[in-house]
Amino acid sequence: MAQELNTQSTLTRRPSRSAATTTFSMEVFDNEVVPSSLQSIAPILRVATEIQNERPRVAYLCRFYAFEKAHRLDPSSTGRGVRQFKTGLLQRLERDNASSLASRVKKTDAREIESFYGQYYEKYVRALDKGEQADRAQLGKAYQTAGVLFEVLCAVNKTEKVEEVAPEIIAAAKDVQAKKEIYAPYNILPLDSAGTSQSIMQLEEVKAAVTALRNTRGLNWPASFDQQRQQSGELDVLDWLRAMFGFQRDNVRNQREHLILLLCSVHIRLNPKPEPLNKLDDRAVDAVMNKIFKNYKTWCKYLGRKHSLRLPQGQQEVQQRKILYMGLYLLVWGEAANVRFMPECLCYIFHNMAYELHGLLAGNVSIVTGENIKPSYGGDDESFLRKVITPIYRVIEKESKKSKHGKAPHSAWCNYDDLNEYFWSSDCFSLGWPMRDDGDFFKSTRDMKQGKQGSNSKSTGKSYFVETRSFWHNFRSFDRMWTFFALALQAMVIIGWSDISLLDIFRKDVLYNLASIFITAAFLRFLQSILDFVLNFPGYHRWKFNDVLRNILKIIVSLAWSIALPICYLHQNKKVAFSQFRDVLSFLNRFKGIPPLYLMAVCLYLLPNLLAAALFIFPMLRRWIENSDWLIIRFLLWWSQPRIYVGRGMHESQFALIKYTLFWILLLFCKFSFSYFVQIRPLMKPTKDIMNIKRVQYQWHEFFPEARNHYPAVFALWVPVILVYFMDTQIWYAIFSTLCGGVIGAFDRLGEIRTLGMLRSRFQSLPGAFNTYLVPSDKTRRRGFSLSKRFAEVTANRRSEAAKFAQLWNEVICSFREEDLISDREMDLLLVPYSSDPSLKLIQWPPFLLAGKIPIALDMAAQFRSKDSDLWKRICADEYMKCAVIECYESFKLVLNAIVVGETEKRIIGIIIREVENSISKSTFLANFKMGSLPSLCKKFVELVEILKDANPSKKDNVVLLLQDMLEVVSRDMMVNEIRELVELGHSSKDAGKQLFASTDSRHAIVFPPVVTAQWEEQIRRLYLLLTVKESAVDVPTNLEARRRITFFTNSLFMDMPRAPRVRKMLSFSVMTPYYSEETVYSKTDLEMENEDGVSIIYYLQKIFPDEWDNFIERLNCKESEIWDNEENILQLRHWVSLRGQTLCRTVRGMMYYRRALKLQAFLDMACESEILEGYKAVTVPSEEDKKSKRSLFAQLEAVADMKFTYVATCQNYGNQKRSGDRRATDILNLMVNNPSLRVAYIDEVEERDGGKVQKVYYSVLVKAVDNLDQEIYRIKLPGSAKIGEGKPENQNHAIIFTRGEALQTIDMNQDNYLEEAFKMRNLLEEFNEDHGVRPPTILGVREHIFTGSVSSLAWFMSNQETSFVTIGQRVLARPLKVRFHYGHPDVFDRIFHITRGGISKASAGINLSEDIFAGFNSTLRRGNITHHEYIQVGKGRDVGLNQISLFEAKVACGNGEQTLSRDIYRLGHRFDFFRMLSCYFTTTGFYVSSMMVVLTVYAFLYGKLYLSLSGLERAIVKYARAKGDDALKTVMASQSLVQLGLLMALPMVMEIGLERGFRTALSDIIIMQLQLAAVFFTFSLGTKTHYFGRTILHGGAKYRATGRGFVVRHEKFAENYRMYSRSHFTKGVELLILLITYQVYGSAATDSTALLFLTFSMWFLVVSFLFAPFLFNPSGFEWQKIVEDWDDWSKWISNHGGIGVAATKSWESWWEEEQEHLQFTGPLGRFCEVFLSLRFFVYQYGIVYQLNVSNNDKSIMVYGLSWLVIVAVMVILKIVSMGRKKFSADFQLMFRLLKLLLFIGFVVTLSILFIFLSLTHGDIFASLLAFFPTGWAILQISQACRPAVKALGMWGSVKALARGYEYLIGIIIFAPVAILAWFPFVSEFQTRLLFNQAFSRGLQIQRILAGGKKHK
Repeated sequence: MAQELNTQSTLTRRPSRSAATTTFSMEVFDNEVVPSSLQSIAPILRVATEIQNERPRVAYLCRFYAFEKAHRLDPSSTGRGVRQFKTGLLQRLERDNASSLASRVKKTDAREIESFYGQYYEKYVRALDKGEQADRAQLGKAYQTAGVLFEVLCAVNKTEKVEEVAPEIIAAAKDVQAKKEIYAPYNILPLDSAGTSQSIMQLEEVKAAVTALRNTRGLNWPASFDQQRQQSGELDVLDWLRAMFGFQRDNVRNQREHLILLLCSVHIRLNPKPEPLNKLDDRAVDAVMNKIFKNYKTWCKYLGRKHSLRLPQGQQEVQQRKILYMGLYLLVWGEAANVRFMPECLCYIFHNMAYELHGLLAGNVSIVTGENIKPSYGGDDESFLRKVITPIYRVIEKESKKSKHGKAPHSAWCNYDDLNEYFWSSDCFSLGWPMRDDGDFFKSTRDMKQGKQGSNSKSTGKSYFVETRSFWHNFRSFDRMWTFFALALQAMVIIGWSDISLLDIFRKDVLYNLASIFITAAFLRFLQSILDFVLNFPGYHRWKFNDVLRNILKIIVSLAWSIALPICYLHQNKKVAFSQFRDVLSFLNRFKGIPPLYLMAVCLYLLPNLLAAALFIFPMLRRWIENSDWLIIRFLLWWSQPRIYVGRGMHESQFALIKYTLFWILLLFCKFSFSYFVQIRPLMKPTKDIMNIKRVQYQWHEFFPEARNHYPAVFALWVPVILVYFMDTQIWYAIFSTLCGGVIGAFDRLGEIRTLGMLRSRFQSLPGAFNTYLVPSDKTRRRGFSLSKRFAEVTANRRSEAAKFAQLWNEVICSFREEDLISDREMDLLLVPYSSDPSLKLIQWPPFLLAGKIPIALDMAAQFRSKDSDLWKRICADEYMKCAVIECYESFKLVLNAIVVGETEKRIIGIIIREVENSISKSTFLANFKMGSLPSLCKKFVELVEILKDANPSKKDNVVLLLQDMLEVVSRDMMVNEIRELVELGHSSKDAGKQLFASTDSRHAIVFPPVVTAQWEEQIRRLYLLLTVKESAVDVPTNLEARRRITFFTNSLFMDMPRAPRVRKMLSFSVMTPYYSEETVYSKTDLEMENEDGVSIIYYLQKIFPDEWDNFIERLNCKESEIWDNEENILQLRHWVSLRGQTLCRTVRGMMYYRRALKLQAFLDMACESEILEGYKAVTVPSEEDKKSKRSLFAQLEAVADMKFTYVATCQNYGNQKRSGDRRATDILNLMVNNPSLRVAYIDEVEERDGGKVQKVYYSVLVKAVDNLDQEIYRIKLPGSAKIGEGKPENQNHAIIFTRGEALQTIDMNQDNYLEEAFKMRNLLEEFNEDHGVRPPTILGVREHIFTGSVSSLAWFMSNQETSFVTIGQRVLARPLKVRFHYGHPDVFDRIFHITRGGISKASAGINLSEDIFAGFNSTLRRGNITHHEYIQVGKGRDVGLNQISLFEAKVACGNGEQTLSRDIYRLGHRFDFFRMLSCYFTTTGFYVSSMMVVLTVYAFLYGKLYLSLSGLERAIVKYARAKGDDALKTVMASQSLVQLGLLMALPMVMEIGLERGFRTALSDIIIMQLQLAAVFFTFSLGTKTHYFGRTILHGGAKYRATGRGFVVRHEKFAENYRMYSRSHFTKGVELLILLITYQVYGSAATDSTALLFLTFSMWFLVVSFLFAPFLFNPSGFEWQKIVEDWDDWSKWISNHGGIGVAATKSWESWWEEEQEHLQFTGPLGRFCEVFLSLRFFVYQYGIVYQLNVSNNDKSIMVYGLSWLVIVAVMVILKIVSMGRKKFSADFQLMFRLLKLLLFIGFVVTLSILFIFLSLTHGDIFASLLAFFPTGWAILQISQACRPAVKALGMWGSVKALARGYEYLIGIIIFAPVAILAWFPFVSEFQTRLLFNQAFSRGLQIQRILAGGKKHK
């Protein structure tokens, strides 16, 4: 504690102005960490720390007072951490007492503190209070400190019984008290009276909004409310709302700023401009109001109620009333906490409160009391939270507890959506206002109040949808698609069976057969209606009569059709009474072969479908119908789909519809052609042949030996084909989306500039592109497509435009240098002069374009013999050479002009230059001058420039000599004709005895060193580079990342994007980053910590980024060995490393680029021409006066940036981390100190005493950094813990109230941003105002660049896969398919749209595991529009090790499993039109269903083959059937392996890499990926997806998996891999291995081994991948030493006993229990599925026992029975042994040994008898293992599924023992091959090469050798 309170340990450092200070300049610690229940004493301790050095005794008194106060607050020290805190503080007081007394100035403590208080007031408070010039932050802090000191002073006086205090002290205290209120902490706008002078408050739009809010005319205030401020007129309409409705003070402060900023932003953008600008325009108020209340008005219309937004008659009050309504909504929203996830619940609350508000203002009288209406819940402090929000919160909390952390089924509790959907029916109004406790909504909490604590407490009940766990959801949500595919399959099979050509379809019999598809359709419709009823049954509590009626009617009608259609179909008898219909329907006779009655029935049946088709063709009609409230239409809709609030009117424009329809029609045509000709038709003949086989000699006991047609064999043949038929649309989708995405990308101009060469060739049009897109102009532009992009070239006379380009370009290059991507020299070569020289009539290009041009031009001129014009033509052929030559010549003149001042010398130079220019103009230059000496002249000039660059005064004589030499060269060696004037001047100076250029006492001939300005330095440096860089700078910049960024940035400027508005007129936006407890900044120990291979992070990064490391060392200006010597350098090093990891520090640095970009762009908007030409640098380093002045340009830029950009990091645990002294809290504080505009929101858990009880109270708190400490801005009380559902969305939701602006970019913790991309943000935000179809965009999709690809080969695969998804994948989803959703971050949300519709993610536990995509679903269902834009990108990190990647894949697969059950997917599947529904399916859950089918195909194929071979059918087929159906099966397995090997992933990758980096690169990348075993990785991840997706749908148990974001270079232990992949991969791999071996042994079709290999290759590959991928991709996976350690570790783990509290990593038993946890909570259906699926393992034993020699070809069922006898015998023996061990091992050891001996002898005798008498062979023993191994596994799986029953039988211990045996066996099967390979040292070498890029592999070897060397010393 003492150490904590010691102020000396603070490590503050003055910010140095080096290039890198944008990230970090100092480190700060917050010493005063106080327990949550004593929060109020923290300010006192802070003051004590501050004044410790100045007055130790006063500091002591402050601490003493703090101790007393702490004791008063918590006398018994019950709060968490209070006792330790008090003890520490007491010890400090005892230690400080004597020393502080000694240093006391006055005689008593009271005098001491009084004198100090007076002194402090005069010295600090009065001195700082300089009116407008005052530093607000310092002054505010001084007032707070003075307030604390006065509090302590009063306490000391009380103790010492001092009666009177000096009057001046009292006066000072009153002044402080008054001002303390004024100088309250603020966020962006200082809205108190002291803030008016601030630059931001001077903006006209801010003044307008503030004035509008302060208009409280006509509002009646309650007498008790804040009278002092009432009188001074400081209160505004939001204060009045607070007084009326009881909102929290800080909520009002927060929403006041929010509303003002919203109004400002809209007001300033109005066109035509509002007059006067400082009066809020009604158009702005209406615009904001319409956006905020759009959802509310739609809700009212939907429920048939009149909305409560009633406006008064008088024009004056209308604006005030509108602001009151908006303020009320925002205040309700700002305090709603978790209820924000329920937007229609907020609508209900607002509806009633707005009605009351209207009553209050209109002076309505209550019918009941006869008095004026008062708000129902009163206006006491916090009454809104207590009486409105908390009861609703309690319901949410109670329901979420029923979920038992995701272990209860979804149907057992209500999630956020269920509770919100209660407000989708007009029944919600029965709740009344004030809300009735006995309302339906409060059912679940009512029991608690009445004291009934039953687990079966009533529930509000599920709403329109129940998330029942079942695979049928997949059919139910997308029934139209499955029906369509099923009917198509049926039709194709019918045509194929008829064996006719497609042209003969209209034959009588074929048509009759084809017509049967409608019967199938009717059956499927019946199935759908049954599913609707059954799956929704758990929600029967809330069923309404008309819903039930509809469901039952649907079932009856579909059943009727299912009966009627088959009857009509089979009815062909013409003599029936129906014959009179024949005449009416005579035209139907044209359809020969189809019964007319059936045709009529079908026409009737299809009527609704025809209507649907008509609506599909005219989307406007459908949109109108769905939003209509006409009764007849509502009746029709009631029948077709239940009327719900969302999902109405989501249809796209006609043009968009045509585009995606065309896409799907082409795709389906290809798919069906392929399926028919390649899969279905070739199978017809084999099927017929198999059905015709007569005699079959069965190999086993066949129960139906006489069965004809052999249906099981046909089934075995067809199942894989049908599975692939349903799956291969996914393959076709991949192909089509790749082609489509490639074409769209090419038209979007992606990849036009992808190399430095391309950049150089197009650099001249770059300034034009810059000025077109990045610099605002008043010209509006047509947005349209053109094949060429031309930009007006910026000519030299448009200097300010060139200067604007220079500012932006140079800022980008400087950011590259700060990030250490380029070296100092490269930076010089890339920079453009900040301020161009007016005398130059050309644009000064960056030197990297001009490098090497001058030496070439010199050579050319020196050797040229022809005419002037030819030479000039050759120079002009290269535009850059021309520029370089002219610039050097002009600079040459400029330099001479600057340093030569002597009269004579000036005249001589003038004559020569005149002569040169005359010769040039007359084209006689080559005739008048000899060019041979030009290079030597240049050499002298370079020397001169070098001396000027160093500006060393001692070299003045050298300058004189050089100037003389140069004159000599020109006049003697170069000039052909002598000039008389020149000769005379030379003679006259000689006569006078003076040397030219030499200074005498009386006069100066030259100025040296010259006057150095920034401009001069820049010019000299540039000139030196132009003259001396010999080689062309083709490879500048050399760093690959810098090249990628620079080319992407320049390329994006040639893409189509909206024009940028001025910064003041752009849309304002916020960025929000959720953070939990990830790494913020790496500590020194993190950097040096070595893993078991001796590799530290720092060493690893040096190897991976060698060039960036060198640049970093150059920037620090020290040697590598010196870095650790100095604290400053270590800090820089820590940040260098952190900025290369996935840390919060990197994300914050990236996002703060937005602010930096905005300030520069605002400067270019606001500065006058002279300021622009002076350059932005002048503003970035402001003088102290500028900083203080509120009117300086610097202050204005800060103000504009604050208005437009807010960054909130939501570090939910920051409060707890701070209290527990966590290093991360210090790092977050540092981030705030170094980025003053960063805000941190966190949830504060405070223990508050209520009577005698201590309660936990939760607050949402926003802090910023002031004076190196965090300062609280807002503290808003919550109704309870914020985390009820999923963590991340709850974290986002608590902080969203602190964001500002009209747009919100969600950024994750693993993202990064770049300055050059930040410049395009205002263009991106303009997309909200562009035309994107029927609806304006609500989410703007942004592409990402994955920056973790360089770490290892796995990371590279992952980054390529991810890149192709975030570019080409999402491009196609957005257009043409119109089904892009929100896939995580960096999308930009329309903030107002989303905060009024439930937020930016959904948070129900379990079902919303993938919280992000639900924001996209929600946006689309609520008529949003999601677009995708590729001219701007954000960086993103991905997982880099196999285990992390698998965890991530598992999380996404579980999320998709939950999505399949969700209402959102169901609604999208039903509300989209057919083709959009297909797009939606194949790009969300369908992808996972298809992945699953791929693995199921393998199972189906192998089990089918197993059945055929073991039953003996296969022999018969081989013998008799001519066609075996191999061809079709080959194509089926080829399709399957396409997906399995990841070729589906590879297609979009090839296209995207090809587009952006060239197709040659793409091809080589794909080849290298295959060599690095990408196929193994993709096959392996297929297993992960399938396992977790399937398990989640069947059993649930989905949970968030933290993947970790470190640098993975560590070796994972075998046990760790085993635990992770045992169930998902290893057991499945072993099962497939046994299948393949069994088939290899018993299959008769295996005669043709090549055909078999072709068929089973992908399966063998699958087995190898599943079993060995984790070891292939494990660093040092094949190193012998590691293998030995791994084996020991695994053996120890598997033999350890579990128990309560034993971790799964420590014991196999604990892990095994954990691994089957999902079975404990699954439903009966889940258990049944598990048992049913396990039955497949019994096939082996049944088939194989009949193949044994022992069975003597006996096919009776007895043989199978005897085989079970063997199993039972083995079990009994094992049981006897284990019982014996327990009973006898201690006391009767000898007896136990004898027992074992007897058993052994019995075993040997039995075996001998079998061998001798029953002809048992060795092969039989192997076969028996194959037979019994799976049976044991089946018994094990079934026992686990029926655990309660097994436990009741007392057999659980045996099951556990059996399980352990199996795990041992599987472990050995996997471990043995790995260990054998590890014997060969080259395998390990090869693996390291494979895994890591070569530099690192080499480094690793060296490191190992060194480590070995150390050991031997």
